[in-house]
Amino acid sequence: MKTKTFIFTLLFMLLFTATTLAAKPTITADQQYFDINTGLYVLNGNVYIQVKNRVITADQAKVNMGSLEVWGSGNITVKQDDILFTADSVYVYGAQDRAIVEGNVHFTRTNLNVTANHVDYNWRDKNAFFSDNVQIEQNGNSWSANTAKYNITTDTFL
Repeated sequence: MKTKTFIFTLLFMLLFTATTLAAKPTITADQQYFDINTGLYVLNGNVYIQVKNRVITADQAKVNMGSLEVWGSGNITVKQDDILFTADSVYVYGAQDRAIVEGNVHFTRTNLNVTANHVDYNWRDKNAFFSDNVQIEQNGNSWSANTAKYNITTDTFL
């Protein structure tokens, strides 16, 4: 009985460790350190953060590993599958699958280009809410708006 309990415990620990490691982000930068006062990783130069199939690059960033929050600035890219956001800054709240992308926002995917000053993107419902000086080019058509809501899954403006 003790052997079965030991084997079960060992298998459980291995499974738990593998699951935990699968969710771990990949983070690289030219310079990085852990700020014990804020509990944040501070990254500078060629910042690369990958969580699952989402990739964020930036000149600088701060990361809270516990909440999967990312504050990035300078030459921002946020990429997943065929969507790409570029901008001046990004705030990602990973626990809510949400990103706030600001400043010279440019969103691209096949047959679509959107520029704006602000976008709030939700990975759960796949909606991007663009605001402030929105310019849209889709399938050869162009228009402007104060705000626009776009669904990634349906490839339509709502």
